[in-house]
This record gives sequence, C-alpha cells and structure tokens, in this order.
Amino acid sequence: MRPTFLYDGDCAFCTTCAGFLERHIPTSAEVLPWQYADLAALGVTQEQAEAAVQWIGAGHAAGPDAIARVLRDAGSYWRPLGAVLGAPPVRWLAWPVYRWIARHRDRMPGGTPACALPQAERPTPRPTNDPVTR
Repeated sequence: MRPTFLYDGDCAFCTTCAGFLERHIPTSAEVLPWQYADLAALGVTQEQAEAAVQWIGAGHAAGPDAIARVLRDAGSYWRPLGAVLGAPPVRWLAWPVYRWIARHRDRMPGGTPACALPQAERPTPRPTNDPVTR
C-alpha cells in the first residue's frame, strides 16, 4: 500500500507547505487534502485530520511525527533530517512548536484569515461554474 500524507486543504498555509513537499521532497506518499480522502478507509477520523497532518502507511503518525516520516521516506539527505526530527529531544520540542504554528497558521506565510477558523466555520468554496463567482 502506498503511504498517504494528509493535510488541511482548506488552509492556504497548509496547502503552501504541501506544495513545497510535492515539489522538493521526493516522498513515495500520496500528498492529499484530508477533505478529499476516504478517511474511514485510511483509519483516520475527521477530528484527527483536523488536529494535525497525518501519515498513514507502515504505521500511523501525526503532526511533526508525520513530517519526520515523510522526510525519512524521501531518502537522500532528507532521511537524516527526518531521523533528527523524530528523535528525542528534538521530537519533544517539535510538538509544542507544531501546535504553536497550527494555532497561528493564519499569520504564517501563505496563510489567510480562513486558516484561523475551525473547520465547521470556514466558508465553503463556490464551484468555478457558479454564476456568483464569474
């Protein structure tokens, strides 16, 4: 089974980070917004997906642990970076930093005010063929 890396596709900051990952980090994982994933088939709840990025493959990891898995999976010089991120004491420090960034992602480069809203309060994007958005 090909690993999957889930991120919040409604968040501009998260989408920017996922785009960087897809362009520069040669992971074998499918990088996918959780909103378009079959969460039940992946064994992930919506609450888990909303709370942090997710790695589903040989095992399951979230947040900086998921990022460490992506880096290790990418191989080359990314592998040692993933090993460092996943090892104590860096791992212990990574979680508070990850939570801080997640809480302030609307202020991060590429972030928008919608990133600060809980999922249930975010505006629903209109389809491109909607006459109101033309």
